[in-house]
Amino acid sequence: MTTRNHTKLVHEGEYVAEVDIQLVEADIGWSPCMSLDDAYQIDDVRDALRRNDVIAASRYARVFSLTPVAV
Repeated sequence: MTTRNHTKLVHEGEYVAEVDIQLVEADIGWSPCMSLDDAYQIDDVRDALRRNDVIAASRYARVFSLTPVAV
């Protein structure tokens, strides 16, 4: 069983967050998979972004604001 780092992007409204997680790769079963704590962390970031609570989301992830490009 090996682990590798991965960055999960979470997009909600006008924000995008980069959440660092670890993926576990094994020869049997479903692979790769993440831990339950990482899944909860992604959910917490998503919920915070839905509430427009950037401060709470930035505790777990790097948060970016999206700006539309006018053409």
